[in-house]
Amino acid sequence: MGTTSSSSAADQPKAKKTASTTRSTRSSAAKTVSAQTENKEERAEIVYQPEFEKSVLDQPGQHSGPVYRYSDAELQEFKELILKKLEAARQELAYLQGLITRKDEMGTEDTENKYMSMEDGSGTLEREQLNQMASRQIQYISHLEKALVRIENKTYGICRVTGKLIDKARLRAVPHATLSIEAKKALSKGS
Repeated sequence: MGTTSSSSAADQPKAKKTASTTRSTRSSAAKTVSAQTENKEERAEIVYQPEFEKSVLDQPGQHSGPVYRYSDAELQEFKELILKKLEAARQELAYLQGLITRKDEMGTEDTENKYMSMEDGSGTLEREQLNQMASRQIQYISHLEKALVRIENKTYGICRVTGKLIDKARLRAVPHATLSIEAKKALSKGS
C-alpha cells in the first residue's frame, strides 16, 4: 500500500502540471483565435477607406472652444428660405422637363419638313443644353434637400472643414453651402 500511495503522490504533481498545461494551451489557443478575429476585423476596416478632406469634425477632442451653432430661430429662418428656393427650383425643373418632352415630341412627327435638315443639328444641341440644365437643377434640388436635413440635425451653417459658423450673408446667397469662404479659398488654392 505504501508503494501505491507513493505512486499516486508522485502522479499528483504530474496531474497538476497536465491541468496547468491544458489551461495554458487553451488560453494560447484563445489568444490565437482572438488575434485572428482582430486581424479579420482590421482587414475589414482597411478594405475601403475613401479619401475626404480633413475636417475638424473628424477630431472631436481637439476643439479650441465651445462648438457654436445657429439658434433655432435662425435655423427656422434659413429653413423658410430654403423651402422657397426649393419650390422655385422644382418649378424650374418641371418647366425644363416640359420643354424637353415637347422637343422630343416635335422631332418624332412623320409630317416633319424634310428640308429642315440644317436645323436638325441645332435642335439636338438645344435638347442637349436643356438636358444639362435639368441635370444641374436636379443636383441643386438635392443640395437644398441635404441642407434641410442639416437644419433638422442642427448642424446647418457649420463649415465642414474649419468647424466654424459660415457667414449668414453667404448662407443667404448660397443656402446649401457647407464651406466657409476661408475654407473654400484654402481648398481652391490647394487644388
